[in-house]
Amino acid sequence: MTQAKITFQYILTIAIVVFVTWIIHEFAHWATGELLGHDTTMRLNGTHTVYGDHETRWHSTFISAAGPIITILQGILAFLFLKRKGWNSVAYALLFMAFYMRFLAGIVSYIRPNDEARISEFLGLGTYTLPLVVSAFLFFLVYRISKKYALNWKFQLTTTLAVMVFSSLLIMADQYFKMIIL
Repeated sequence: MTQAKITFQYILTIAIVVFVTWIIHEFAHWATGELLGHDTTMRLNGTHTVYGDHETRWHSTFISAAGPIITILQGILAFLFLKRKGWNSVAYALLFMAFYMRFLAGIVSYIRPNDEARISEFLGLGTYTLPLVVSAFLFFLVYRISKKYALNWKFQLTTTLAVMVFSSLLIMADQYFKMIIL
């Protein structure tokens, strides 16, 4: 059995993890664009080169890959921590958020290709191959930890709903305020 409990502190942890994960993800896109010599802007939920600055297809692919690479690494590190060090609700929130963020990006790709979908198209693998592989991999990590710590359905459902709410608030804030961070 585990000490996984739904507390105000856990919900607050999820809110912080959602925000930090999103910022680090977008920062990775921004930093890669800047390192490749492009004038780039970063918002809460998006990074773009400044109008008129046209990156090459290769640069665009590297910029697209930077965010998911960081998010996948976050998930792997959280998984390894949970596997070796014992239960930690912050580490679980980091792992779950990595899965949720990449899964959500895959769903959004049905409307407009997102990070992994653009890379998958560039590599000639079809639009949804990489999003499916990444989501399945991160889901597997979440599943393994959930099984190891016997996380019950209430804990999982609460985690999912909290991540959905805080992610939705972040996305809506970005769409409403359109505030440029960098």
